[in-house]
Amino acid sequence: MLKIINELSDKVLSLPAHRLHEELSGPTLVHLKGKKDPALFLSVLLHGNENSGWEVVKNILAKYQGQTLPRSLSIFIGNVKAARYKKRKLETQPDFNRVWNNGTEPENLMMQSVLKIMQERDIFASIDIHNNNGLNPHYACINKLGKKYLKLAREFSRMVIYFIRPTGVQSLAFAKICPAVTLECGQPGDEYGIQITTDFVDKILQLDSIEADEGIEETIDLYHTVGIIKIPNEYSFCFNGEKADIEFIKGVEKLNFEEINSDTLLGETRKELSKPLIVLDEEGQDIFDNYFYIKDNKIYSKTRLVPAMLTTDIDIIKQDCLCYLMERYDISQGEKILSDDSPLWS
Repeated sequence: MLKIINELSDKVLSLPAHRLHEELSGPTLVHLKGKKDPALFLSVLLHGNENSGWEVVKNILAKYQGQTLPRSLSIFIGNVKAARYKKRKLETQPDFNRVWNNGTEPENLMMQSVLKIMQERDIFASIDIHNNNGLNPHYACINKLGKKYLKLAREFSRMVIYFIRPTGVQSLAFAKICPAVTLECGQPGDEYGIQITTDFVDKILQLDSIEADEGIEETIDLYHTVGIIKIPNEYSFCFNGEKADIEFIKGVEKLNFEEINSDTLLGETRKELSKPLIVLDEEGQDIFDNYFYIKDNKIYSKTRLVPAMLTTDIDIIKQDCLCYLMERYDISQGEKILSDDSPLWS
């Protein structure tokens, strides 16, 4: 399933993400030699509809065309087949950013192979590049609170999310062996997001080391993911005023990263539903009643909350989730530790 190569041809680099299937048969790991080792690792197109990462790769290699890269670079190009159709994933596929844990399916084994290869080669840092499908700022995500992880994230954005669920994501796997970050670069095709991410990757390539200054914590707006919101499969839903079991307010996606006050109207139901949303905390416990309440078939916030990655894309919601819930996080609390049998949020 995995192909390993040592160069990217001009033909491949001329293609947009949705045409990569013409030259790449599937997931591909590319090793490019630079002036310094160990290599920086990039993963792109883990979701086939998120093309900014591939544009960043093309920009970086165009800048250094005919030159030696300042640091060796290994690039994992993920779901080429889904990219052909501009889909997050195909119906027959698992989510490529939920299979980096110790499963036994072919995709799990492939990601374990990528991780093993990179661990044996040693890694300077890992950068996983993504897009959002809702209206979100550009921000970074980390899974550990060490200073090198904070430094890596802060070089991209002051806004940083710390999360430890879902467990099958790329950054969580790589965080065990090197400083690792996930970048959320706006919506697919966001030119500003592509440019600032290109500049970030170029800067990291040129660093001799990743060392954080004292007090870096004070320069970061740190959030922690406390819950995930899904919609039960049996309920229809809409965002445009059409009739459905759950009708969200128009413009709900504009609430991303906004501190929503209690008693804010978020939607209504056509019939009496005691819990129209599935809201799970990190341990898989139902926390709907902590954050929402129903009155006269309307859905209200029960307390102040901060949503992230809210999307109105019906397919994405069905494949993944409606959004995540966040709270401000004091780094002095230390890292979160979950029980081994806690859920994956997959």
